[in-house]
Amino acid sequence: MIRLIATDIDGTLVKESTSTIYPEMLDAIRQWTDRGNYFCVASGRQYYSIRHMFEEVSDRIIYLAENGAHVRYQDKDILVQKMRRDYVEQIMAQLRTYYDTCDVVVSSTNGSLLETKNEKFLQFFANGYHNKYRIVEDVLAEGLDIMKIAIYREGSIRKLGETVLIPQWQDKVKTCMAGEEWVDFMDASVDKGNALKVIQDFLGVSREETMAFGDNDNDLGLLAAAGESYAVANARDSVKKQAKHICPSYEEKGVYHVIIGVMKNRQE
Repeated sequence: MIRLIATDIDGTLVKESTSTIYPEMLDAIRQWTDRGNYFCVASGRQYYSIRHMFEEVSDRIIYLAENGAHVRYQDKDILVQKMRRDYVEQIMAQLRTYYDTCDVVVSSTNGSLLETKNEKFLQFFANGYHNKYRIVEDVLAEGLDIMKIAIYREGSIRKLGETVLIPQWQDKVKTCMAGEEWVDFMDASVDKGNALKVIQDFLGVSREETMAFGDNDNDLGLLAAAGESYAVANARDSVKKQAKHICPSYEEKGVYHVIIGVMKNRQE
């Protein structure tokens, strides 16, 4: 019997960079958790961004943020995985060379740090993601523990990510495409699947009692850690191959309909 549901956000639950969850989904979360079950949102977004999206049901959510580098539940950190300082310095030195076409976000447990003065990106970052952030001259000078570095290019960063950044860093850190416009860098141990296992152990929930949903390559570990796994119809082929099932796309509210189906079947 499923007790824990974990779902990605962007491209799985809603359109990428969307800041609002549709009311039916919020009602489904209430119904699911009212029955004594658990609901986890697993995203590359930061904790504060996710919490803003789910504000109406925020106390019911387990937050698997930063692709699994940060897990928080009921206002307590369950997992914080920081990056090696030397890797942070080297990655930042390289990413700064792309500032003419890209913007970089550095994540700590107390929000994001940005060096950009690009007003268009700042509006997008603030209004699209509702992140907590500060603009600084030098993120490295702040002396904070860094959980994730993300580079953004409007439209698509896939070519740069898949041909340059990911191949160069994949043997040192965990790096992946997070949607079409972002490349993420984290500690090598970071994975949504590893974080989901931490949550399962914390809650006393087994893999067989877990259901997960995803659409992109950074969701592969999440799906592998769940006994019942779904790729949305708009998912990448690699994700569809990993998943046990395919459900309708985010446009058709596929995740919502599967959850409602699980609850309905349990009543019959």
